[in-house]
Amino acid sequence: MAEQRTRVLIVGGGLVGLSLAAALGRAGIETMVVDREAPETTVAPPFDGRASAIAAASWRMLQRLDVAPRIRDVQPIEEIRVSDGNAPLFLHYDHRDLGDEPLGQMVENRFTRRALLDSVAELDSVILAAPMSVGRLRRGQAGVEASLSDGTLVRAELCVAADGRQSRLREEAGIDAIVRRYPQDGIVCTIAHELPHRAIAHERFLPAGPFAILPLTANRSSLVWTERSDLAPAFLELDAAAFAHEIQRRVGGFLGDLEVVGPRFRYPLTLVLAQDYHAHRLALIGDAAHGIHPIAGQGFNLGLRDVAALTEILEEAAGIGMDLGDATLLARYEQWRRTDSVVLAGVTDILNRLFSNDLPPIRLVRDLGLAAVNRTKPLRRFFMRHAMGDVGDSPALLRR
Repeated sequence: MAEQRTRVLIVGGGLVGLSLAAALGRAGIETMVVDREAPETTVAPPFDGRASAIAAASWRMLQRLDVAPRIRDVQPIEEIRVSDGNAPLFLHYDHRDLGDEPLGQMVENRFTRRALLDSVAELDSVILAAPMSVGRLRRGQAGVEASLSDGTLVRAELCVAADGRQSRLREEAGIDAIVRRYPQDGIVCTIAHELPHRAIAHERFLPAGPFAILPLTANRSSLVWTERSDLAPAFLELDAAAFAHEIQRRVGGFLGDLEVVGPRFRYPLTLVLAQDYHAHRLALIGDAAHGIHPIAGQGFNLGLRDVAALTEILEEAAGIGMDLGDATLLARYEQWRRTDSVVLAGVTDILNRLFSNDLPPIRLVRDLGLAAVNRTKPLRRFFMRHAMGDVGDSPALLRR
């Protein structure tokens, strides 16, 4: 049996798992990533139709990791407009109120994944094992032992679960999680449109849920359409003309004529919140620790904050020769990350419940609330900084 030694074993090679590998690798910490998908599959257009709004602080981190310069088709977000259906009152963010830095960047996930794969491939301290799966995982007193599907035995000091909302490692470790299935699905597609989007991201609240129109390059936008779970399959079965008509009805006319380009995707929406972010020689990151509603577009950013915090803790520990699976390190990581993720999960859950209805009294209150925040400059600036990832106790990789 072949044997591989590393310091950190990451199970899950999605955007967050690969980001951690890039960060640890650049810190000189030997790392191995195991992912069940072949890399060439994960960067193909049919694999994942989503695009992510990468907040300004997260973009700084990707720049420091030499990932951002490798990403193609990057569209800055210069303004955000939040409205309640067609109500005249709205909330407007403009990056110029805080300086020259964009509020964030819109990037198709496949391009971010390609850049991460290219980055870790150049790091001698990182091994990517894919397509590969982890069979038996043993977390003992002296370290972690993992049996891979090709028969390799991996020995490490720490295992990191980056294996998503239905994390097998979280379950095997006996970590309970709050899991709530929203009565909503996310329909995701890309549209090309006649008129320019002017680098404005729109979040429009409709009775079924939020409808996001997110700017992409080349006069395109990514749509995240939250729809009732019992209705979403029927919309996906519409022919191209009928589906485009439903999109146009929700977008309105400000982008002119539009057409849907590329495939349509449907994702069930869930809330997942692990009760602990660590166990013996195990740390949870990304959706394995906290999966939130996409209403604020913060899921990937939340995972990158996990990456930045865990990297800072492990880099400091490696510098003084500590065991990277030490319980005190993992407890520090959880303490650093829990409040941020729990608060954001709660806020997105409440916002979705508040805005996903059409009751006139509630609608009036929320419209007045949006307008009040828009008129209160200090409060509006605070929310803008929060959207950019510039509030709270940020790890060094995220700071200005």
